[in-house]
Amino acid sequence: MPKFNNSATRNTLGDISVLYVAVMARAVRHEGVDGKDLFSQFKLSDQRLASPDARISIPRFMRLGQAAITLTGNSALGLTMGQLTRPVDAGLAGLAAQSAPTTAKALATLINYSLLTSRNSRGHPSLDVGARRVDFYSIRPYNIFNYFVVDSVLAAWTQFLRDITGRFPVLSRVTLEYPSQGLDDQFEEWFGCPVSFNRKSNSLYVAEDVLNVSPLQAQPAMHRQLEESCAIALHRIQSGWQIQDRVRETLAPLLEGGAPPLEQVASELGTAPWTLQRQLAREQTGYRQLIDETRRGLAFDYIRDTRLALAEVAYLLGFSNPAAFHKAYKRWFSLSPGEHRKALDASNNGTS
Repeated sequence: MPKFNNSATRNTLGDISVLYVAVMARAVRHEGVDGKDLFSQFKLSDQRLASPDARISIPRFMRLGQAAITLTGNSALGLTMGQLTRPVDAGLAGLAAQSAPTTAKALATLINYSLLTSRNSRGHPSLDVGARRVDFYSIRPYNIFNYFVVDSVLAAWTQFLRDITGRFPVLSRVTLEYPSQGLDDQFEEWFGCPVSFNRKSNSLYVAEDVLNVSPLQAQPAMHRQLEESCAIALHRIQSGWQIQDRVRETLAPLLEGGAPPLEQVASELGTAPWTLQRQLAREQTGYRQLIDETRRGLAFDYIRDTRLALAEVAYLLGFSNPAAFHKAYKRWFSLSPGEHRKALDASNNGTS
């Protein structure tokens, strides 16, 4: 079972199961390209790809994806990945989801247990059954490295709906946060519905009659058993978390534009502010200290793993201005963020 790694080496921007890397390898082969050298360059052996518990950082996955797009010449490789994704590629959650009694329950299973195969500092995917909407959060601001991540996730969810219902189309519309890349017609043809860019969220809107459909592989008894296994696996991940780990996980997507008050984080965790303060004190830490530690970890990974402008990083970490970020960064690392980026670039082999 996957385990929560609380070490300093864990990438704070997020990580993803190699199950999704295996889907990328499948997509590269589908394009008629031998990707062995590419995956070898990123130190991803066949043995590593065959280990369902193995993960790589989200930034590494993004760099790998961009390299795969360059190799294949397919700017819409994310759609190809989605098309070739099977329920089993979502791991145990995918197997449980395809046996659910309704499509709504299938999507809920996939979303509720997404932490078994991926973790994202922006937040977790969500499902609003009433609005028939599924949302995905990606690392912002957008660039050539993370467009395909959004494409592949939304396309995989869409293909999942097609596979379990046997229907096409299954969506009423799609919205994407990032700007149009000139592939609008291709996207609309693939998704089978209108696709809008520069919107407030990365969302799939499921067609009105789809959520109540009974999946082709529905087996309620087996679904209950598999969902129990998912719950046990999720508990094993989260049982190693202290309250400070839960606070850090909650803080990361809320920092953008300004540090959230303790009351907001306590509400997100379903507890009272004074209770949260007391729990943190028992772990010999405090809320302000955790904000600082969370910012520090994210700052290092943004500087090492992205090409974001320093002003953008400052905003994403909730600093009032770039100067405040610059001052905090020198306190953390005894180097300015610009100097640290140059030093990291010089020592980075591009595959870490």
